[in-house]
Amino acid sequence: MTLAIVLAAEPAAGPLTERLAAQWRRAGAADVRVAADLTELADLVADATGPVLVSGADLVAHTAVLKHLATSPVGPTVALVLTDPPAPGQATVREERGQVVEVGAADPSGVFGGALRVGAADLPALAEAARRAAGVAPGAASAPDARLAGPVPAPGVSAVQGGRLDAVDRLVADLAARGTLIFAQRVRLLVAHRVGDEAQRAAAESAVAAVDEDRAELKLSVKERDDFFTTFFVSTWSPYVTKAAARIGIGPTGVTMVSVAFAVAAAVLFGTGGRPALVAGAVLLYLGFVLDCVDGQLARYTRHFSAWGGWLDTMADRFKEYVVYAGLGFGATHAGFRYGWALALAAMTLQTVRHMTDTWYGALHDEAARRPKVVSADAGGIGGKLNAASTRVQADTGSVSYWLKRTVVFPIGERWALIAIAAALFGPLVALVAVLVWGTLAFAYTGGLRTLRARWMRVPVLTTVDAGLHRDDGLLARTLPTARRPLLLAVLGALGAAGTLVWALLAVHGGGDLPVWVPVLALVLLLGAAQGSRAPHDGSLDWLVPAALRAAEYLFAIAVGVAGRAPAWLIFGYVLVLTLLHYDLTARLEKRQAAPPLHAATLGWPGRSLLLAIGLIAGYASYALATLGAYLLVVFVASVVLAWVVLPARARGGVRSPG
Repeated sequence: MTLAIVLAAEPAAGPLTERLAAQWRRAGAADVRVAADLTELADLVADATGPVLVSGADLVAHTAVLKHLATSPVGPTVALVLTDPPAPGQATVREERGQVVEVGAADPSGVFGGALRVGAADLPALAEAARRAAGVAPGAASAPDARLAGPVPAPGVSAVQGGRLDAVDRLVADLAARGTLIFAQRVRLLVAHRVGDEAQRAAAESAVAAVDEDRAELKLSVKERDDFFTTFFVSTWSPYVTKAAARIGIGPTGVTMVSVAFAVAAAVLFGTGGRPALVAGAVLLYLGFVLDCVDGQLARYTRHFSAWGGWLDTMADRFKEYVVYAGLGFGATHAGFRYGWALALAAMTLQTVRHMTDTWYGALHDEAARRPKVVSADAGGIGGKLNAASTRVQADTGSVSYWLKRTVVFPIGERWALIAIAAALFGPLVALVAVLVWGTLAFAYTGGLRTLRARWMRVPVLTTVDAGLHRDDGLLARTLPTARRPLLLAVLGALGAAGTLVWALLAVHGGGDLPVWVPVLALVLLLGAAQGSRAPHDGSLDWLVPAALRAAEYLFAIAVGVAGRAPAWLIFGYVLVLTLLHYDLTARLEKRQAAPPLHAATLGWPGRSLLLAIGLIAGYASYALATLGAYLLVVFVASVVLAWVVLPARARGGVRSPG
């Protein structure tokens, strides 16, 4: 249950307080209370069990602004941030990458909007902040005269600064000073202002009335900054589809499933071949991508967010893309090109490794934002200069350099557009080659620049999470001795797997067999990489370790399949199952969720690699790939059912354990 509290410290705030209370109810709050002071607010928070919405009584805003804050999917604790000039008593804030990194900043990027949502895990900190600001010692019981005590400044905030801030501003300042992770909720197209007198209130209410709230919300459903193809060839008309879907009652999950069906149909048509089928497949692929955008727009428009929906969207995007690669690979092979499946495998492996680097580089940047350091461009060397240049380009929205930077990295819209156009005009083979060429160049470009910038930032990120989980090490890695320098070991493992694959390709092409010692040596290097499992991952480039391990495992599995002369489609299917397991992990990392319930049953990448090596040496590589792949797929499906159906039902009391 969501509780909303309007902090009305001034008697004159009565009419506005009533209006805000009514707006919070329309925004979805199950219970709305008015607190006369911080002590009363602290008592209400102490009894709360779910998220708490807090606002001062000086906020005039569209109800949609409050609803967006209440339903924001970015994180559990979110603060409203405005671009208005700060008035006396209002806290200035500085944000980076959507996070409030400093309150009371000398170089602010905005001002606190007088409203915030606090997640359940942060409620004790909120209650303590309220008591401290009210002058009650932390942990002490509320006293009847507590409201008369002078405000106590938050940790790290001077007494003068703490005394100047309004009550609700002192709360957010205290939370930030305690290290609470606070995300920023900006206001676009809609209206929100903090008012200090009747004239300001009248002006703000006029501004609110002048905006069509529903039309603004529909526009807000489109991402503020998207890629070139999506911006100009999808988002120009997809909001009409979003509006229609909302009217007829189709939810985001339903749109996602239709998008998957379109992508699967496109893959079948690409595999069939023939100009009409290829053109039809290209059209379906484009429409599927439009629906892929619509599901997110619909979720934002209707404010129907869920952990399940976010997870499904991530997994469906990758599944659709890789099914299309499979269709192109089959089509190229069917058209007479011997290595069609090999190209599809290469595209899938490349894209997955790229996504792993994207995920962890994003996590690196988020962690750097939480721990900002002042480094000039000159003092930072080339990394600092690249960081400053990137910031300038990103700020220059709509410029040629801005669109070039967003396009050269080969985002999903550009990938799907390239596949559709190339397949329709030239066929599956050209489409796969084009994806591989552009993808490789984009990987080299982003990898080089990110490496330089990461060395400049010098922020370890794997130390903030369960490194063994996100490495996907498993039980076998934990039984091995620990070795330092995990990135070097992971790179050596990947190079060993790549060398084994090249040797296997040459041997099979020449009609021979791969010497037994080659996969054994590669396995030794892989197990050496596993020894870095428990080593500190605190190097400036250790965020690359998960991607290197994914490359090592995939390349070794492909090498086993090639050396064992397994069908190409079987190798592709096995690696596809591995990508599902690993995207499940990264989706949970991005959504700050626990590990999959059956993750231990997936054996870890060293265990899986060992079983494949044994199968190859025994002469049963195809059976090993098929059996292990089928087992992992069953575990994945069972884990999904447990995580999203059984366990939530039990938590709600809908399913009781036996006995």
